[in-house]
Amino acid sequence: MPRPSKDPRPRHQQIAAELRAKILSKDLPPGSKLPSTAQLQQEYGVPNQTAQNAVAVLKREGYADSEPGKGVFVRERPQHIVTPAAFIAPPAAGQPYPWLSEAERRGLKGSVDLLHVAEVTPPAQVRLAFGLADDGVAVLRKQVMLLDDEPAELVHSYYPVDVARGTPLAEKRRIKGGTSRALSDMGINPYEFVDQVSTRPPTPEEFLTLELPPDISIMRTFRVVYAEGRRPIEATVMVKAGHMYELQYHQVVHPTST
Repeated sequence: MPRPSKDPRPRHQQIAAELRAKILSKDLPPGSKLPSTAQLQQEYGVPNQTAQNAVAVLKREGYADSEPGKGVFVRERPQHIVTPAAFIAPPAAGQPYPWLSEAERRGLKGSVDLLHVAEVTPPAQVRLAFGLADDGVAVLRKQVMLLDDEPAELVHSYYPVDVARGTPLAEKRRIKGGTSRALSDMGINPYEFVDQVSTRPPTPEEFLTLELPPDISIMRTFRVVYAEGRRPIEATVMVKAGHMYELQYHQVVHPTST
């Protein structure tokens, strides 16, 4: 199949994509002024309405704000940096859920809206991770994570019934310290985890729950947490707005001795 010779997207989306890339690369840092619509018209050879539509896309996505009489400026809103290993270990007894602590450290108000807890037949990916039959069940905890009262992440966490049944994990109530604390109190501690990260367009539920702008993809993380002996104790699907998050990995590489 031949490769496309040009970008098939509407021109305003192409311009917005180039400006968005400059914002994320810090070539247009927070507080800087976006090119005016007249400048965009001249640079890209487009009508005024096309230039306005491009800027409107960035404003709708939260990258830019208008200041009356001054212009449109890049918002002072850093990307949310996700460090995958940060929330695996349980917090100390009596301490809050680390996701909430991390939000507070960044000057944000974190909160959790627990939507649903039930025994369900999980998706095939989870059944495979748990070694379940097609009609096997697991305990589901479904919740929305919020930052400054705005939805930031939709989370479906699944637990084997022999781990969760009859425990706080199966109760429709929030757990102080989070589910990792509950597992630790049961003598079950994480030993390793595996993340699979992908992007795709949102489902209708994800679009509405996360209050996404049009044409935004989501970042989907499928995580399986194992106890010692590679016993699966949790499988979670985490869905975030793709334009709001960056993954960060940090690995110290030790030189090989000779």
